[in-house]
Amino acid sequence: MIVQAIGAAFLQLLQMGLVLVAAPLLTGFVSQVRARLMGRQGPPLLQPFRDLLRLLRKEAVVQDETSWLFTATPFLVFSTLWLAAGLVPTFASGLALAPAADLVALVGLLAVARVLTMLAALDTGAGFGALGAVRQSLVAVLAGPAMLMAIFAVAAAMRSTSLPRMAEFVLSGGVEPRLSLAIALLALTMLALADNARMPVDGPGAGSATIGGATSLEYSGRHLALIEAAGMLRLLIHASLIACIFVPWGMALPGDGALAPVIGLGAFAAKMAGAGVALALTEVLSTRIGIRRLGEYGGWALMAGMLAAIFLSVSLGA
Repeated sequence: MIVQAIGAAFLQLLQMGLVLVAAPLLTGFVSQVRARLMGRQGPPLLQPFRDLLRLLRKEAVVQDETSWLFTATPFLVFSTLWLAAGLVPTFASGLALAPAADLVALVGLLAVARVLTMLAALDTGAGFGALGAVRQSLVAVLAGPAMLMAIFAVAAAMRSTSLPRMAEFVLSGGVEPRLSLAIALLALTMLALADNARMPVDGPGAGSATIGGATSLEYSGRHLALIEAAGMLRLLIHASLIACIFVPWGMALPGDGALAPVIGLGAFAAKMAGAGVALALTEVLSTRIGIRRLGEYGGWALMAGMLAAIFLSVSLGA
């Protein structure tokens, strides 16, 4: 038991360090692939690391009118999303925080980070910040019901909301290919694009015109570095979550041996590369929808979640 506990703690520490490296790499990889698809050279793969280091060297400028919440939010948001990223099994399932790695808890951590970001944007009193907070709240309201329906469908099919148990259940062959799971995957993908302000919901690289750019417009220096790093972690969380639930193959399970985590690291890198290519293709082939069509987008995501739950109920009843 002591050896297993030490091994689980080591894997958890490795996971916490892995997500800090993988999040900027995933963001840089998506930017590079998107640029290549558009016929441009694109930024270097390590450009996100350079941007974060450049911001960390600069002093943060804070308005006198803001409260303590504005200063504390970057640290709170980054810590919350770092914890959430540590809960999602990536290369191994036998982590020290596995008992807390619940799908509902993960959604709650993501919601806490979003609420803190919106409150900090409103705290500045700036027009762009308030606009970004309103847009984020609209996305959250539209995505919430769809997320609940998708979670219900996935949890019912895999008989648990624990992420390690879901992965182990799929690896053991307990889940048969179902139409409901495919629709649930579509719903979770749509929600991931909305939560990360990606196309077609929002466009990256548009500065303050984007949802995320408006809420972080008043931040600078190390505060902005933490906000940017938190956004990269959020993207990694969604990609890792989809990989953990639907394609957990290659993940190391408890008792698989010493080489299993190494194989798991390679499998996780391949999954994130595939997710990056898919995201880049989506951003190149789709067009940005207007703020007035966010309700329509949320309605389609909700419909996908409801169809997944309905089809699952019918199949289980049969």
